[in-house]
Amino acid sequence: MDDFFEVDFWEMIMRTTVTFIVLLILARFMGKKQISQLTFFHYVTGITIGSIAADIAGETRTPFLDGLVAMIWWAILTMLMSYIAFKSKKARILLDDQPTIVVYEGKIVEQSLKKLRLHLNDLSMMLREQSIFSIKDVHYAILETNGQLSVMKKAGEEPATKKDVNAPAPPPKYIPTEVIAEGKLTNKNLTELNLTEEWLYEQLKKQGIGKVESIFFAEVQTDGSLHIDMKSEEAK
Repeated sequence: MDDFFEVDFWEMIMRTTVTFIVLLILARFMGKKQISQLTFFHYVTGITIGSIAADIAGETRTPFLDGLVAMIWWAILTMLMSYIAFKSKKARILLDDQPTIVVYEGKIVEQSLKKLRLHLNDLSMMLREQSIFSIKDVHYAILETNGQLSVMKKAGEEPATKKDVNAPAPPPKYIPTEVIAEGKLTNKNLTELNLTEEWLYEQLKKQGIGKVESIFFAEVQTDGSLHIDMKSEEAK
């Protein structure tokens, strides 16, 4: 029994050491793009190679050479597909998809959100991560192939412009907050802002809007005004 455990121990040390060295070499050959996991394809590839390496190092039931061949071949396939994608635009789109515009000239692109299965709350969160609290301030927003959101602010919304001209900057009355999403009232947010449905309907009436259902997105601004983004079919 002792000999059995001793053999297993040294076998594990050998398997782990060789796997570590091979994985290090493969990572070097696959390049920085693979290591940084820039796209979903490379992210999945990295996880798969790591999983194969873990099986080789920690599972004695996995034949050592078979496991190494599988890991090396997977890495070769990844490098081959990356090379094909480098040479072919169609292959690149197939592997990594392409950036998607989610806000175009200040208006949310509904079809893009549906295609990406991206909810308005997710879009708002991604904007807040870039210190943008109102969609009204966005001119263009593009969801990149790595899942990051690239944003171009509207002219005049760049940081510190008021300070540069010594213009007065009164404290905000509200945090920009969603009050209508996909044609439905967000009553919880209205309550948190100490605003009523009557106030909201009055604001819509002032802008000539009679139905909440025709609105894709509405947001209370810092000064208490209402930014409205109509549904695509209503905007035509």
